[in-house]
Amino acid sequence: MTFRITGLDPAPFRPLYGLSEAQLARHGAIRMRVTSHPGFPDRITMEDVPEGETVLLMNHCCMAKASPYRTTHAIFIREGAERAFDATGEVPQVMHSRQLSLRGFDAQGMILEAALATGDAIAPAIAQLFETPEITEIHAHNAARGCFSGRITRA
Repeated sequence: MTFRITGLDPAPFRPLYGLSEAQLARHGAIRMRVTSHPGFPDRITMEDVPEGETVLLMNHCCMAKASPYRTTHAIFIREGAERAFDATGEVPQVMHSRQLSLRGFDAQGMILEAALATGDAIAPAIAQLFETPEITEIHAHNAARGCFSGRITRA
């Protein structure tokens, strides 16, 4: 089973780039300077942001469907990120280097299957989840902190 992983669309975040701390606070976001690498995974480019750059820490609704599994959680956005990661059959390093909770959802937003995977076991776990034909998408979350990592669809 071939899969596709995409980063978040930068369009909704662009209006936040360059805002003052007070303006960001009104949006429930804060600016942070990256102090370690890895450690600040950008959800648009699907890369760990280099030390010294800035990220925006904010809440993101990764499951917006009217479902008991509707989910929001904190994410990092690299300030100024413009190009979303988009690859078929490739697990980006930002995911590969972390333990992931992979949650397989149907079209109604209900979890049908789930798995934990790390490193080279991630792609086979994705393939196994997609063996359930009703699974339309998989959400990856960093297992330790619960942050949304990315959306995975069938290619």
